[in-house]
Amino acid sequence: MDMKVTFPGNLAVNAQYGPMTIETNQDGSAPPPFALFLASIATCAGIYVLSFCKQRGLSTEGLEITQRMTSDPLTHMIKQIQLDIKLPADFPEKYREAVIRAADQCAVKKHLLQPPQIDIITS
Repeated sequence: MDMKVTFPGNLAVNAQYGPMTIETNQDGSAPPPFALFLASIATCAGIYVLSFCKQRGLSTEGLEITQRMTSDPLTHMIKQIQLDIKLPADFPEKYREAVIRAADQCAVKKHLLQPPQIDIITS
């Protein structure tokens, strides 16, 4: 799978992913690349949570995930990410642990736990 990155001007850096263009920009007109990285964690978990609920016919009204990040004050690197799943008021108690396990299946998280090798070359 290839992804092509282009530079359309100013601080914009876009990624072409199949037929879609993922826009980033450091000037505030689009999310910066790091925000997309962080969003990929929460939205990936969200897909698994949503799928879990839909497969069981559970309401998703009021369902949301809040992602909290804690940074190291010296390195400014994120050292902890917490996903808080806000469940609907009528969410069955018997599924609470299972929905956490569903979110834990996120492919982005799995890749962070076993990161790929990244090689940078020129051509």
